[in-house]
Amino acid sequence: MTEREFEQFFLANRDDVIRLLTVTTGNRERAVDATQEAFIRAHARWDIVRTYDSPGAWVRRIAINVSNDEFKSEQRRQKRERTVHAAASSSHADDIVGDAFAKALLERLPRRQREAAALYYVDDRTVSEIASILETSEGAVKSNLASARERLRTVIADDQLDRD
Repeated sequence: MTEREFEQFFLANRDDVIRLLTVTTGNRERAVDATQEAFIRAHARWDIVRTYDSPGAWVRRIAINVSNDEFKSEQRRQKRERTVHAAASSSHADDIVGDAFAKALLERLPRRQREAAALYYVDDRTVSEIASILETSEGAVKSNLASARERLRTVIADDQLDRD
């Protein structure tokens, strides 16, 4: 792989990919992020990608897929937020009760799950930000979040049974 060859490819295609994604997504920031990720993947596989009939088309497809994944993730996050906000009242007293409830739930989790869940749901951090903060892999963060959600489902179901 020649770095110069990849650099020329990058410079020749970067702006067009960003423009394409900005138009399709309506969000330049997401377009830039997805483009960057696509070119990182292309660079990692440049020995193979450069042999394709159209390496530029490959990068565009990857960028679109990354952008779509980010959009879906954002939609899921917003849905979770709407659910949480719908369950909580808008008054300050209810906010305090809601914070206490969230704290009580989080305290029932093991430390790493609690940290990941608090950073994700309370501090609104991305998986990559959480991985950086906790100095762990994104896979570990995703695993901790999944385990935390499962544990909280069980805790809430058990609490509901106790009330009935």
